[in-house]
Amino acid sequence: MAKLKVTWIKSDIGYPGDQKRTIEALGLRRLNHSVIKEDSVAMRGMIVKVRHLVRVEEVS
Repeated sequence: MAKLKVTWIKSDIGYPGDQKRTIEALGLRRLNHSVIKEDSVAMRGMIVKVRHLVRVEEVS
């Protein structure tokens, strides 16, 4: 199964609380922090919700 590298690139200040909670649920703790997650439908849905705040790359 593919893996995704998710990097938080833009502050969540001024965005709704649900987007802040999604960033936290992804495991991102501070700007420019990256996490590697398994690719799944649920993960893609979370990423789409905050796509303007994160950068996503596929990792082999």
